[in-house]
Amino acid sequence: MTDISRRTSLLLLAVMALVLASILIFLYLKSSSEKTAAYTESRDLIRQIKQQDAQWETEVLKARVAIAHNYDPLVAPMNEMNRLWERFDSMESGHGRNDSGLWNDAHEGFLGAMQEKIRLVERFKSHNALLRNSLAFLPTADDDIQAQLANVPQADPSRLLNIASDTYDLLLSSLEFAQVASDDKAVDIQLGLNKLAVNAQRLPASFQDPIRILSAHVALILREQPIVNGLLQDIEAVPVAERLDAITGLLDSDQQRVERIDQRYHFYLLVFSGLLVLTLVWLTVRLIRSFSEINRVNKALQTANEELEQRVEERTRELKGAQSELLDAARHAGMAEIATNVLHNVGNVLNSVNISSDLISRRLRSSKAQGLGKAMQLMNAHAEDLGEFLTRDEKGKLLPGYLNQLAEAIAREQQDMADELTQMSKSVDHIKDIVATQQSYAGANSLTEPLYVGQLLDDALRMNAGALNRHHVTVVKAYAEVPQIMGDRHRLLLILINLISNAKYAMADLSNRPRQITLGVEIVDDSFVQISVKDDGEGIAPENMTRIFAHGFTTRKDGHGFGLHSCALAAIEMNGHLTAHSDGPGRGALFTLQIPLVRVTEDA
Repeated sequence: MTDISRRTSLLLLAVMALVLASILIFLYLKSSSEKTAAYTESRDLIRQIKQQDAQWETEVLKARVAIAHNYDPLVAPMNEMNRLWERFDSMESGHGRNDSGLWNDAHEGFLGAMQEKIRLVERFKSHNALLRNSLAFLPTADDDIQAQLANVPQADPSRLLNIASDTYDLLLSSLEFAQVASDDKAVDIQLGLNKLAVNAQRLPASFQDPIRILSAHVALILREQPIVNGLLQDIEAVPVAERLDAITGLLDSDQQRVERIDQRYHFYLLVFSGLLVLTLVWLTVRLIRSFSEINRVNKALQTANEELEQRVEERTRELKGAQSELLDAARHAGMAEIATNVLHNVGNVLNSVNISSDLISRRLRSSKAQGLGKAMQLMNAHAEDLGEFLTRDEKGKLLPGYLNQLAEAIAREQQDMADELTQMSKSVDHIKDIVATQQSYAGANSLTEPLYVGQLLDDALRMNAGALNRHHVTVVKAYAEVPQIMGDRHRLLLILINLISNAKYAMADLSNRPRQITLGVEIVDDSFVQISVKDDGEGIAPENMTRIFAHGFTTRKDGHGFGLHSCALAAIEMNGHLTAHSDGPGRGALFTLQIPLVRVTEDA
């Protein structure tokens, strides 16, 4: 009877073990779903669509400033986004998620945002094409006017000069308006158009067409630029990325729900596995009672040890990851600050390069050398009787004198253009050295060389000359006798360029008094060279004095807050310091730079 009951118990245990094994297999199959991989792929598609959307906006911004009229780059991201969305939509349809109201709202929201963005981009393309064409045509229209001026000898020279000056100012104002579209610039351009129209009425009728063409293009720029800027803002405001983030959130929620179900299956799997293990253990106890306790203790110790090791490894990985993220964040912040300083300082010098390039181009187009060709045609027409033509003919008698005057004029033009090319070369070299100087912030020593501070100030003035002339700024030089010193030329130059440029901007809104900048150089306590830049502009509020040199702080609408910060860093690199003083708003400002006085020795 005992053997029968034992056999019955073993049979029941075997049946129970078989049932538990079947349940475990079922739970394992249910918990081994491949949905996690599908969610990962879906999120990856959303990420790619967001990347294409960002690239699309980048291409729109490129088209805003590009000269070429190729808008194919605006089509490629949109097509790629549609392709990726069709793939994503087919995956989501296969998963059955589109039956949910939230999923339908998210899908419709994204499609609506895409349609709105496509519509805005199409409008941007048409308006931007008109704007780019007019901007590209401005120099040609100005050249046509200059050519007409040269063919009107009967007109009053002062009137011609007014027309030439008006067209040139209008051209520059239009180009500036294309960069920074403000109401003040728009008013200035409109006043310039009215003034040009009034002055042009006094010229011959043949001169009206070039004036009318230039005015029409300027008026188109005045009209289209705000439209293009507004469309850019509207395109940026379309919530495509937000719609994609909402879909990503739904994916996360759906995946979490599926994972909770999987976790439940895992829990059941663990429970039934425990039951099966208990059954097997009970059987093992019945068969090998002497070894069961040892095996159980060893397994418990091994499990605890593995869990402890796993926790230590996970904690170590977390600490290493946090340290790596902190290092990357610090490195990226440093790289971003250096990059913004380089861009700001290079931008200041590029203004000088653009002005010199434009001046050389205009002088070449209006060169007096064209008169040499006319004189040679006249001489070739009388090649057989050249001597008699030069001595007896009235036109021939004037030709030698005309050639002498023409030679002098060409020589002056060449000298002026050589001077501008020299200045342009200095500016380009300075751009290179700005990059090298910013790279030296990583720890390399600065390069010092003999220099005269007064000459360095004059170089900085020449690089800002075009902007100072346009704003009618008078410069007063108060240079004391300062010997040649050893200093870092390019750090000093970038500081002076920034301070002069900021002084000019500070007086941009002055209308009730002259605009004047005073530059000073002197030696203090026979130990420091002090350079000062004083303006009569808007001044500095007391609450802004403590953060005037902080990174990113600016009071200008279009400012970035990089210039004064980089100047302060450059002064520290030279073992000097840069300070600011103002008596309050509307009372001007004074910036003072002090660097150690290192006299040039004979060995240097």
